[in-house]
Amino acid sequence: MAEEEAKKVEPEACVEAPPPVAAEPPKEVAEEKALVVPPPPPVEEKADDCKALAVVEKVPEAVEEKKLEGSINRDAVLSRVATEKRMSLIKAWEESEKSKAENKAQKKVSAIGAWENSRKATLEAELKKIEEQLEIKKAQYIEKLKNKVAYVHKAAEEKRANVEAQRGEELLKAEEVAAKYRATGTGPKKLLGCF
Repeated sequence: MAEEEAKKVEPEACVEAPPPVAAEPPKEVAEEKALVVPPPPPVEEKADDCKALAVVEKVPEAVEEKKLEGSINRDAVLSRVATEKRMSLIKAWEESEKSKAENKAQKKVSAIGAWENSRKATLEAELKKIEEQLEIKKAQYIEKLKNKVAYVHKAAEEKRANVEAQRGEELLKAEEVAAKYRATGTGPKKLLGCF
């Protein structure tokens, strides 16, 4: 089998192929740069092998037809490869842009989260400060109210003491007047203060 492959390769080398430029239709400059035609393999002149394989001449013609078809196919393949390359570049660019957009959005979301957390912390600190101030004011107000209650209690005690002192004086006065009336034997002119 290896011998048959070697024989097939050798007849191709023995038969001279037409130059590829003459067989190919004109192309654009970009395609010409993309197409690099490999040089034909060096032809080793082996007279014995060429003569021995001269019987199989239809195989090289089929190869030439395939080469012509191959150049057309090659153009199609090259254009397909160029299209695939362009599409892969577009897809890579699209993925890159999507990734950039995702990263940018994620960065903004995290910045918003950080801003929210800092604002919350500031407001909570302000709330605690206000609560402390309210607690201080509440304590001061409670102290004032307790002082007022103590003042009212003290004033009430003083008024009670005054009332008790007046009552005591009136009782003494009433006893003195009663003792005077008893000593003189006369009665009071006013029995009741109402009449």
